[in-house]
Amino acid sequence: MPSDEPSDGGVQPQTQVQPRRGRWSIGLRGVLIVVAAVVLLDVLAYVVVPPFDPGDSTASCGWPVCFINGNLELPPPHVVVDLDPATAPPASDMIQFHPSITSTLVTMWIVTLVLLGIAFLVTRRMTLVPGRLQNAIEYVYEMIENFGVGIAGPEAKPYIPLFAGFFLFIIVCNWSGLVPPIGKVEDLRGPTSDLNVTIGLALVSFLFFEYQGFRKLGVRGYLGKFLPLGEFRHGIGSGLIALFVGLIELLLEFVKPVTLSMRLFGNIYGGEVALGVVTALAIAAVPAVMYLLEFILNFAQALIFSSLTLMFTVIAIESHESGEHKPAEFAENPVVTPEPEHAQAA
Repeated sequence: MPSDEPSDGGVQPQTQVQPRRGRWSIGLRGVLIVVAAVVLLDVLAYVVVPPFDPGDSTASCGWPVCFINGNLELPPPHVVVDLDPATAPPASDMIQFHPSITSTLVTMWIVTLVLLGIAFLVTRRMTLVPGRLQNAIEYVYEMIENFGVGIAGPEAKPYIPLFAGFFLFIIVCNWSGLVPPIGKVEDLRGPTSDLNVTIGLALVSFLFFEYQGFRKLGVRGYLGKFLPLGEFRHGIGSGLIALFVGLIELLLEFVKPVTLSMRLFGNIYGGEVALGVVTALAIAAVPAVMYLLEFILNFAQALIFSSLTLMFTVIAIESHESGEHKPAEFAENPVVTPEPEHAQAA
């Protein structure tokens, strides 16, 4: 009977395994395809819609100055609807106290409607046993809450909704400036690239943490942080030093909205300028890297603004006496110092 066993000592021939294509090769090919598509799109845009000088559309556009000017937008936003044309301020004014609807305001309204729509769709069918979408939203909110409590302490937990709201709103406003229609269409522009918008956000933040300070400590207790007249009971020198420090802290309170607004505006508008210049001088690779850097920078600026608002609120509700207490971890788990051996023997 012929045997089914292999005749070469029982060792079966090994099958040749075909090498698998790694993820890096697929990823690199995808990147090259995207870069090639962007280059082709740039060439088509140059042929179909050639660049022109914003000051004189009939003049010839020379490289690179005209290309750069065509990609830049002045800090004052475009006025879409002027509600009082008779008293219109100069277009060069960065801060305008004029009733009008600007391109940044239109974009901010669109962002607000999108966020409210998403919030409505997510929360209208919430259940005790969450589905995938509700579970993802709750996970993101818990992650934001843990981050806020981690940097500001347990006292910040009641103010986490404001922290999350500021963060989500600002980050969407920041990222909206990276979407091609926004910034390229005259009536649409990234909201946080307008100083008027960032000042408005900073004033909302300022009024909130000042209100929380008065609500938590009372008028006398909150103003006592900046005008510590009770220190004069310990001597004139001690009172004058405490009053001088308090007045400096009072001055710094009014500096907070300035730093909040200028930091956000400067980084977002400066990033748009850098992206416009690089896009005018390069083809595809460098602008793609700049887009990635702007994406990360916009995320960081939204996190900084919301985190500072949370920290300023926690500082506002703390009195000088409460700031001197020991940490909660120490109070819950006090360190017990062992007694010396001779004391135990006694």
